[in-house]
Amino acid sequence: MKKPTKLYSGATPAQVSLDLARLVDFQSEGIPLEELQSLLSEHLIPHLLRYDQPQFQSMFNAFPTSEAKLGAQVALNYNQGVTNWQVSPGGAVLEALCCEALCKLFGLAENADATCMYSGTYANQQGLYMALHRFAEHQGFDLAKKGIAGFEDPTRLAILASEDAHFSLKHAVRTLGLGEDSLVLLPLDSNRGVDENLLHQIVRDLKTSRDIVCMVATAGTTNIGAIDPIDAMADVCAEVGSWLHVDGAYGYAYKLVPEWAQRFSGDTRADSITWDPHKQLGAPIPNSVLFVKNKEEFARMALHSNYFNRAEDTVPNPGIKSPPSTRPMSALPLVAIFRGRGIRQVVDDLRSPLVAIRELADMLNDQADVEVLHTPETGILCFRMTPEKVDTQNLDTLQQELYERIMFLGTRSISMTKLDGLTALRLVIVSPNPAYEDLCETIDVLKELVELNAFG
Repeated sequence: MKKPTKLYSGATPAQVSLDLARLVDFQSEGIPLEELQSLLSEHLIPHLLRYDQPQFQSMFNAFPTSEAKLGAQVALNYNQGVTNWQVSPGGAVLEALCCEALCKLFGLAENADATCMYSGTYANQQGLYMALHRFAEHQGFDLAKKGIAGFEDPTRLAILASEDAHFSLKHAVRTLGLGEDSLVLLPLDSNRGVDENLLHQIVRDLKTSRDIVCMVATAGTTNIGAIDPIDAMADVCAEVGSWLHVDGAYGYAYKLVPEWAQRFSGDTRADSITWDPHKQLGAPIPNSVLFVKNKEEFARMALHSNYFNRAEDTVPNPGIKSPPSTRPMSALPLVAIFRGRGIRQVVDDLRSPLVAIRELADMLNDQADVEVLHTPETGILCFRMTPEKVDTQNLDTLQQELYERIMFLGTRSISMTKLDGLTALRLVIVSPNPAYEDLCETIDVLKELVELNAFG
């Protein structure tokens, strides 16, 4: 095994702060660009993580592709705010056309539409807002004017989501004024998706005491990459008349891989879907997308003014579909990725981590000293090192110490999580660069650490 590149300097937070202090020493006189570049190269860049290295196996980050860099450079050079036609004719039209093309690419309904967002967190928040707005409309009032005070009993309002749903849903209900008590968490099946067998009964029992505004299906949980039964959840939403939002920030890209597409069955029935292209496609941050089944739903977000985004405008104004009123040209890097790489290459790149993670899981299932904790559905695998010499009651401590040792070495990046109270190690692959062999090397390093007799 060749010695891998360090993922970052290995410095402590205190050391990084000391090094970066020179950058924030603002003075009355400026410095030449060459000196500024030298400061950045010497004091900042060594402390930035190398997402482009195959041993980065911990989070949903990737360096931008060359095509994405080209699009991002043009966007940066022209610094276009693409809120509306007035401030950027080309930028506004490009976003509108890109959103239409993405809806077709994902096989959504003819009347579907999309908008570019700053993050999946904000996309989830807007999805829940539109759900609440429609529910208020059915109650006979305009949520935009009255807020949640318009509901006779706001404490009845409920948002249903998986126990493993992303924490951004808590941000959403806090921001919307619903409070965390509005979140009703649904139990999981053996592979940590929403338990379809319990879903109907839970909803029937809940209907007497709560008003189900929205149900959230996660298409790729950030914990283990599980995909909820979207079709079954769509059936329940149709039965009770609630909005279905799919949080596909991490996993929805994998619908584009033909062998995985069926796992996302029911997505075309969702009222809204979140997707983060910056995770797998190498798009620069910020780059998120919110789809809606019916483009008319975006009217719930519209705000008009006297000087732009006027109600009578017939030109494209992306700013009326979602905040903020100033938005970057996020669509351009996406367009560059799909046109530059081509759909076939994009799909191949998406397939690579899925196959590598499955191969790793198959291999580890045959290892006596490793416990695989789930069947991987996307590009995440959680497992535990279980050497015979370590007592069961000390296994959690072992995983914690292994994680800390790996991170201390600085040449690999893995992550750690909790599953049903058990501490687990977690590998995440979003880039096509890390191959099966790179994942196996991480397992070998973990086994070497165990064999050093540092644990027991």
